[in-house]
Amino acid sequence: MSFNGLVTFVDFLESRGDLTRVSCNVDPVLEITEIADRMVKNGGKALLFEDTGTAFPLLINAFASDERMAAAISRSSLSDTGREIFSLVDSISQADGFSGKLLRLPGMLNLLRLSPRRKRGRGECQEVVEPVVDLGILPVLKCWPHDGGRFITLPLVHTRHPETGSTNLGMYRMQVMSKDTTGMHWHRHKTGARHYEAWKLRGGRMPVSVTLGGDPVYTYAATAPLPEDISEYLLAAFLRHKRVTLVKCLTNDLWVPADSDIVIEGYIDTSEARVTEGPFGDHTGFYSLADQYPLFHVTCITHRKNAVYPATIVGVPPMEDAWMGKATEKIFLAPIRLTIAPEIRELHMPVAGVAHNLVIVSIEKTFPGQGMKVLSSLFGAGQMMLSKYIIVVSSPVHADDYRAVADAFFSNVRFEADLLVTRGPLDVLDHSSDTFSVGGKLGIDATVKLSEERIEEFHSVPLLLLTDAEVTGDSITGMKTFAEYGQPVVVLTVRKPPEGLDMHKLAASLPAPLTLAGTVTIALDDGADTDDPAMITWLVTGNSDPARDLYHLEGGALFLDATSKTDSIPAFPREWPNVVCSGMETITLVDRRWNEYGTGSFHESPSLKLLPLVKPGEASVDTKRKK
Repeated sequence: MSFNGLVTFVDFLESRGDLTRVSCNVDPVLEITEIADRMVKNGGKALLFEDTGTAFPLLINAFASDERMAAAISRSSLSDTGREIFSLVDSISQADGFSGKLLRLPGMLNLLRLSPRRKRGRGECQEVVEPVVDLGILPVLKCWPHDGGRFITLPLVHTRHPETGSTNLGMYRMQVMSKDTTGMHWHRHKTGARHYEAWKLRGGRMPVSVTLGGDPVYTYAATAPLPEDISEYLLAAFLRHKRVTLVKCLTNDLWVPADSDIVIEGYIDTSEARVTEGPFGDHTGFYSLADQYPLFHVTCITHRKNAVYPATIVGVPPMEDAWMGKATEKIFLAPIRLTIAPEIRELHMPVAGVAHNLVIVSIEKTFPGQGMKVLSSLFGAGQMMLSKYIIVVSSPVHADDYRAVADAFFSNVRFEADLLVTRGPLDVLDHSSDTFSVGGKLGIDATVKLSEERIEEFHSVPLLLLTDAEVTGDSITGMKTFAEYGQPVVVLTVRKPPEGLDMHKLAASLPAPLTLAGTVTIALDDGADTDDPAMITWLVTGNSDPARDLYHLEGGALFLDATSKTDSIPAFPREWPNVVCSGMETITLVDRRWNEYGTGSFHESPSLKLLPLVKPGEASVDTKRKK
């Protein structure tokens, strides 16, 4: 089914008992974030804040369950779409020769019939034309205490290439700078940024239109990793089995969905200097720091009479974007198998790996070196090029069975042969590398080794029966072993002194049991909850650069420095971002008002677990050692 505007999606969720209306006044500055964070991390319902101090109710947490995400893309389950795409792709790919493919074209022709259609006149999104341009009419969130301001967090940004005429729908956060300007945070790897660079060469004003809401499938489509020449609205139409109707904007020549809730029209003057945008508490769980981005000028705001303002928050996982990632796993596995690695059976992006930091794939292995072949293919493929850690296991190990994946690692990985350390592009939000947007990557071939691949092995590693007294050092504050799982892993927590700490020397001083071949030791910051595997994974994949922080010890063990690079020797060359969490004032406010919200049983703030990791400072932390 499709949804004509967010109000129909709200009604649908409410009819299923999956939405809570919050009728009391709630502040979009920090308070809504704290409520939503508690709900999303505890399996809560979607939230409709009806009194935001504006004329618009605010919908949040709308995608944060398998059922809601499936409904948003017009499916009864997320697996349905994957099966449908597999069927289509297999039908085309298995046909013999050109004539065979032609016989299977009806499926493709059906797709072509789903291309967007343009409608004359106005759409529902233009029922109300605001007489004065003022972004202050919208309940825009300030999400986290050190954010640079208020941010539109679910904008669907429409751009067009000045020469080819190709259009793009992307999602790029927008910091409100004034009543009629925002930042436009598109990264260098994104299509919107490439369109902007093309407009700069041409000169003049670049038309940009931003929609909010409409059928929720549009929001998903804007995040999908599609090839540049495929319309996001074609994907949306495929998912909901109904083509998208577009109407022309009033003050520029771009076309947007007629059933959008809100439209913000405008332009970017390519001759203008970029402006400082940020910081922003980002989906990595750390603040993305202030940087220079284009300034978007608003020329018109239109909306439906019953418009709903959509918002989301990002931060330490899990957040709503985790469920969008699950949908992407299902939808894009078939194209990845067809174009990149046909041996892949499952592809999984663990929530704690914030999408690009960790990918696990399961393959049908038939020849030696196949694990490394898949790793090399994925590190160079589309948006997968931004992945930092990729683990390959052999089918029938399931990619989302973390215990089985860990067992495969310690059973099949030879540290001297099966680790692929390389360098390449990283997401611009990655903070761990010495150089902006490029750094180390680690591929792990945990597949079962065939006879041609076997060398002398050392996998009979004794269980680690260490006591705290055996792990010495003024900077080590705690130790966690995983001997109960039969895995030779130790997690140390470390507090660095003001004069700095050389992690190479700490690794070299480890006791003999931690240097045994096949053993892995991980160092985290003091304050990390080492009983929480998700937190360990988040910190390891976020805070480490494998090319710099992975050490092979003399005895054959591995040591991974996943501490923050503050107070390090040598000094880290870039700013280091702080962990994203609410402040105690907001936490206390929400604790006190909880019963007013009507959201059900009380949930403790997730930020309480994160506060021990927060470093002195604001969005960024001083990486220079104290004199």
